[in-house]
Amino acid sequence: MAKLTGWWEGRSDPARFELYTRWSLYSFAAIEIFLVLGAVQRSDSPTGARVVLWALLGQSVLCGVLVSRVLDWALGRRERPTGLLAVLGGVTALAVLFVVVLRARGTLSPGGEAVQIIIGFTSFAIGPAVLNIRRPRWILLLIAGTAALVAALSAVAGLPGAETLGYAVSVAAGGAGMAFTFRGSAWILVVVWELDAAREAQSRLAVAEERLRFGRDLHDVMGRNLSVIALKSELAVQLAQRGRPEAVEQMVEVQRIARESQREVREVVRGYRSADLQVELAGALSVLRAAGVDCRAEGDDGTTLSPAVQSVIAWVVREGTTNVLRHGDARSCVIRLLVPPSGPAVLTMENDGAADDIAAAGPTGPGTGLTGLRERVGALGGTLTAEPDAGGVFRLTARVPLPRAAGIRDTQALGSPSTEGAA
Repeated sequence: MAKLTGWWEGRSDPARFELYTRWSLYSFAAIEIFLVLGAVQRSDSPTGARVVLWALLGQSVLCGVLVSRVLDWALGRRERPTGLLAVLGGVTALAVLFVVVLRARGTLSPGGEAVQIIIGFTSFAIGPAVLNIRRPRWILLLIAGTAALVAALSAVAGLPGAETLGYAVSVAAGGAGMAFTFRGSAWILVVVWELDAAREAQSRLAVAEERLRFGRDLHDVMGRNLSVIALKSELAVQLAQRGRPEAVEQMVEVQRIARESQREVREVVRGYRSADLQVELAGALSVLRAAGVDCRAEGDDGTTLSPAVQSVIAWVVREGTTNVLRHGDARSCVIRLLVPPSGPAVLTMENDGAADDIAAAGPTGPGTGLTGLRERVGALGGTLTAEPDAGGVFRLTARVPLPRAAGIRDTQALGSPSTEGAA
């Protein structure tokens, strides 16, 4: 049983829908044969009936081939089959002309036989033909032109005016129905494949976005740690050259930071890396002072903020510290956190190494770290700016809207004990 159904089950949903659509449109060729064949058999001219029958078979094959190639063209798999469409139009016009001549000679009855054959030839040719046309106005012109051509041939053959008008109306109605059926089926097929392609593109974009997120998180995590490792290693070398025992302590600290970096990288990989504001503030003070930067913290300690806001501000402190260590030649740095009773929490990091910070940002704007920070702050509806002022001070400012966690005490005033003191 699996062998019988494998050809279907092994296809994707769009491929299944395409197969269903194709064979549904192919079936119209068989419907045309049965429709016209019954009328041809009632003809009084055996020779004329055989000619119409051969024209019918030839046109049905052309319609099937044209449907296949036009669907491939609509899906972008092959060139537009304009030549085959011209051949189908010529065969259809000759077949209609021959049927009109048979009707004029009286070998076909004026009732259903002639109308049935003419509608079969024209309508089933219009269906595949409209697949080759993109603009609706040209489809309407094709239907009207076909009806006008049938009317003109009937009039030239000397058929009565009422009968000529009946042929034209029947051809127009039948052609419109077939055009709607074929065009709608092809349009839905194209939309299905486009939706499938969009879904695949969305999956690829999600993967790419996750890779970018991972890269930014890794940069944020490792940037400061590597800077501290380099700083302390350089200090240890200088102390060792002088024969100072403090060199061992510095290398022990390097070892500790390296192990901490390994842990943080594992957390980034697992996807639940977060930052603690108090830890980052204390670490920033310690690291910058070790680098010879006069650093102090002012304002609130951040304990009144919700965990989400604290985490975002902690990332800003970490990245700001990394920029001061790696890019700046700062001699002083101030970290100020303000949490007013209403309005956003504002973190400001100011240092006097503005020239080097601007050069590190590059001519086109801040680098990966600040870009990642803007996304983190923006996720909570906040803003992040990084710019120098006229006095040569580089200022990194993050504004993160509250809410704060429920039940947390009110914020401290600007003169409250600083993080430096708490540390």
